[in-house]
Amino acid sequence: MITSVLVANRGEIACRIFRTSRDLGIRTIAVHSDADENALHARVADTAVRLPGATPAETYLRTDLIVQAAVAAGADAVHPGYGFLSENPAFARAVLDAGLVWIGPPPEAIEAMASKTRAKALMGLAPLDEVTEADLPVLVKAAAGGGGRGMRIVRALDRLDDALAGARAEAESAFGDGEVFVEPYVEHGRHVEVQVLADTHGTVWTLGTRDCSLQRRHQKVVEEAPAPGLKAALTDELYALAERAARSVSYVGAGTVEFLVADGRAHFLEMNTRLQVEHPVTEAVFGIDLVAEQIRVAEGHALADVPPRARGHAVEARLYAEDPARDWAPQTGTLHRLAVPDGVRLDTGYTDGDEIGVHYDPMLAKVVAHAPTRAEALRKLSGALERTAVHGPVTNRDLLVRSLRHPEFGAARMDTGFYDRHLTALTEPAPDPYAPLAAALADAHGRSRFGGFRNVPFQPQTKRYLMAGEEHEVHYRHTREGLTADGVRVVHADARLVVLEADGVRRRFEVARYGDRVHVGATVLTALPRFPDPTAQLAPGSLLAPMPGTVVRVAEDLAEGAPVAAGRPLIWLEAMKMQHQISAPVTGTLTALHVTPGQQVEPGTVLAVVEPS
Repeated sequence: MITSVLVANRGEIACRIFRTSRDLGIRTIAVHSDADENALHARVADTAVRLPGATPAETYLRTDLIVQAAVAAGADAVHPGYGFLSENPAFARAVLDAGLVWIGPPPEAIEAMASKTRAKALMGLAPLDEVTEADLPVLVKAAAGGGGRGMRIVRALDRLDDALAGARAEAESAFGDGEVFVEPYVEHGRHVEVQVLADTHGTVWTLGTRDCSLQRRHQKVVEEAPAPGLKAALTDELYALAERAARSVSYVGAGTVEFLVADGRAHFLEMNTRLQVEHPVTEAVFGIDLVAEQIRVAEGHALADVPPRARGHAVEARLYAEDPARDWAPQTGTLHRLAVPDGVRLDTGYTDGDEIGVHYDPMLAKVVAHAPTRAEALRKLSGALERTAVHGPVTNRDLLVRSLRHPEFGAARMDTGFYDRHLTALTEPAPDPYAPLAAALADAHGRSRFGGFRNVPFQPQTKRYLMAGEEHEVHYRHTREGLTADGVRVVHADARLVVLEADGVRRRFEVARYGDRVHVGATVLTALPRFPDPTAQLAPGSLLAPMPGTVVRVAEDLAEGAPVAAGRPLIWLEAMKMQHQISAPVTGTLTALHVTPGQQVEPGTVLAVVEPS
């Protein structure tokens, strides 16, 4: 019987495993890096053990430190979560060798399936040894891990070497394993997977399908269960292939078998020998707790002969601190507020006031809705996200709402190219035109000496805001009859709430200000000074860091005075376990290079300057 569990992970998955463990009466133990000293998962655990350092390689990827932490804290079991060491057979063996219970599949099963090259061999498939023009497009893929890291689509042979190098570096940083391989890239397929759960008594459950086709950079954004629109024969084939994969390696515990479905055919991708990020949609549909089942299986209990029946439809959206309109650039800073309406499930590793750093994945939370039908689940989730307050760094919240309401997604006609086709339209700014006025009135109230507006005439007041990349100037005035503002009736105004009436329609705006950043409902503005700074000028052709991160590479032979061609990759940044390429925007001459490998940069840092020819 397990009485205490160490979770060898961080963030929302650690918090989620702790929640079930507490419900079962199991003592919880966290590990944390120095960067995560005050992270939520370290605060909510019964015990927390420090892993010295900040990067994953120094901390969450250190088998020796984590096993030492488990022993020192008196754990009798280890749960790996997902990512990091969750699919590392050496880690599983080290846990078992220390006399601890491993809440996961046998190391031999991980070894067989965690390497995608070996998994494909087990399923009778093989990667490409040599790539020719006829093979294009191809996908470079990390043999270990998942989450879209270490993956590159290659459409031209002269880009293959760079793709291989970038994928190896990213995989090594994220998983501690730089092995990559190349396989054909199937265009316009759907990402469909099957959840499996197996015990030590020979029972294997196939717990339905999930569709995870909405992806960016090969990482899932929206997931749902069951996968909509699959024919019964194809569903049966997916179940059979998933069970075959599990039984072929004597699998135990929770795992996921992933496929690409195109033209009515299933193409095996891989088996993830761990709990998936998107497991909550399966839990909602089948009415089970997969973490509790993992623990029961690890304790030697048998599953029932047949799994529970599926009911309804569930959809999950991943809320990321990133800017989809700027090539998905990760964002950092203080999360001032995260508030999700009742009626949906929230899995998160953050609370109000937490810092979002540069070292780890930018996912803030997962929001899950369950309803009798798919249409109802989509409506429920999109409505909840629309009313969610996320104050702090830029997020993908608006993109999620629009994606869930897109006709193509609503009709279940999506594929993995959804964002390639629709991202521009989905990220088109749609700010509330009354937001600047509401911000100005709330700010004026908050700055009043008397806590409100004085009942004497004032001269017209003017405030300037940056909204959706454009400057907006608003005017208001206080008279004996009350506030007037650009022809709009001001019903109420204080520092947090403004009520405006226009054309007989009354609208409420909740307002929050953090420095010069103002949140008005779902619209975000930047307050501008009355008089712009005339010295705030950048040299033409300046390349700015789009995010905080580390310079991991500078193009070979790149030096000041060198000619560069438009589109040539110049600098590579690593942030939140992903590499981001900075390319020359125009053909010209490199007149300045301000960074070197290993250097930390902040958003807006001038990396280099390319003077156009």
